[in-house]
Amino acid sequence: MKGSCMLLAVIAAAAWGADWPQFRGPQRNGISQETGLLKEWPAQGPKLLWRLSDIGDGYGAPAVVGGRIFVMSNRGTENEFVQALSVEDGKTLWTVRLGKVGNPDMQPSYPMARSTPTVEGDRLYVQSSDGDLACLETASGKVLWHKSLRRDFGGQPGTWAYAESPLIDGDVLVATPGGKGTTMVALDKRTGAVIWKSAAPGGEPAGYASASVIEAAGRRQYVQFLDKGVIGVDAKTGQFLWRYGQSGGGPANIAMPVSHGDFVYSTNARRFGAGLVRLAAAKDGVSAEQVYFERDVPNTLGGQVLLGDTIYGTNQDGPVAAVFSTGKIRWRAEGIGPGAVLYAEGRLYFHGENGDVALAEASPAAYREKGRFTPAGQPKRKDSKERAWSYPVVADGRLYFRDLGALWCYDVRSRP
Repeated sequence: MKGSCMLLAVIAAAAWGADWPQFRGPQRNGISQETGLLKEWPAQGPKLLWRLSDIGDGYGAPAVVGGRIFVMSNRGTENEFVQALSVEDGKTLWTVRLGKVGNPDMQPSYPMARSTPTVEGDRLYVQSSDGDLACLETASGKVLWHKSLRRDFGGQPGTWAYAESPLIDGDVLVATPGGKGTTMVALDKRTGAVIWKSAAPGGEPAGYASASVIEAAGRRQYVQFLDKGVIGVDAKTGQFLWRYGQSGGGPANIAMPVSHGDFVYSTNARRFGAGLVRLAAAKDGVSAEQVYFERDVPNTLGGQVLLGDTIYGTNQDGPVAAVFSTGKIRWRAEGIGPGAVLYAEGRLYFHGENGDVALAEASPAAYREKGRFTPAGQPKRKDSKERAWSYPVVADGRLYFRDLGALWCYDVRSRP
C-alpha cells in the first residue's frame, strides 16, 4: 500500500508539473519544468496535432490544466467570453460570456480580449478587457462570483483597456483597477469580498501588465506595472512601498517585471529600454535605487526569462541575452525579430510578432537556433501594425500558440 501511495504521488506531481495554469506558467516566470521534449525541430517544424481557425478574436494566451484549455476571446465588441476546449482535439466544452469588450474606440483600434485565465483546483479566475472579474467552476463554467473593476472600484484602464491576468496568492486574488481610489485591490478568492484597497500616489491608470508576488527588502510584496511606472505594495495590507518610473516612459507598459532577490527588472517596449532597481528597507517603506537603464537589453512586450544571471528575450531586432546584474549584452541575433519567449528543458521557445516560431539553446555563450517555421493558416490582420502578440505555452509535451482567432497545438515530445 505504501508503494502504491508513493507511485500515485509521483504520478500526481508529474501531471501537475505538466500543466500551464496561468499567465507565464506555473511560477508566473515563463519557465516550464517539463522534460522529455524535442531538442531540435525538423525543417517543417514539430508535428501539428490540430489547429482551430475561429476561436474568437484575442491576444491572450491559453491556460492548460487537466486535459482542458481555457482561453479568453471575443466576437465583435459586445461579446467577450471565456471558453474551455479539449486538449485532444480542441473541441469546445463550454463557453461563458463575461461582458463587452473594453474601450472599443481605442486608437490604434485593437479592441479584443487580452488576458490569460488563472486555474487553481476546480476554480477558474478570469478578467475581461472591460474589467469584468469572475470566478467560475472549471468543470461547467458556472459563475460563482463576479466583480466589475470599473463599477465596483472606480477603475481606470489605459487606452487599450484591461490586459491583466489574475494573480492568486494563497487565499487572495490581486487585481489592478487603476485610478485614484483603488489602484490595486486584494479580494478573497472564494467570495470576491474586499480584503484591502491600495491607492498609489498620483492615482494613475492601470497598465497592461500582470502582478507578481515577491519577497524583497524584508517585505512580501505585490509588484505591478502601472501607466507611468512600476510599484510595489505590501502583500498583507496594501501599503504603498515604492515606485520606479524610468521604464514607464512609453505608451504601453505590458511586459511583466522580472524579480530576483532584492532586484526588479522592468521594461517598456520597443526602443525605450529596460531598467534594474535594487530594493532596500527604508523608514517610509522600501527604497528603489536604479542599478542601470539600458536600451538594447531584452525589452519587448513578449516578456523576459531569467536563468542564472542571464536574462533572455528579444529587442526590436530579435533574440538577445544580457547579464541581469549589469545589463551587459551577452549576444544578440536577428531573423525572427521581436516576440514572446518561454523556457523549457534547455531551450528557448520564441513566438515572433511576425508569426514565426523558433527554438534555440538557452545558452549565455551564443544564439544557436534549433528550428524555425512559419505555421500554416496565418490569420488576416486588420492593418500593417497589428502583430502576433500572444505568448507561447508548453504543457504536457505540447506547444500551443494563439494568433487572433487561430490556435495551434504541436507535439514537441522527444518520445513516441
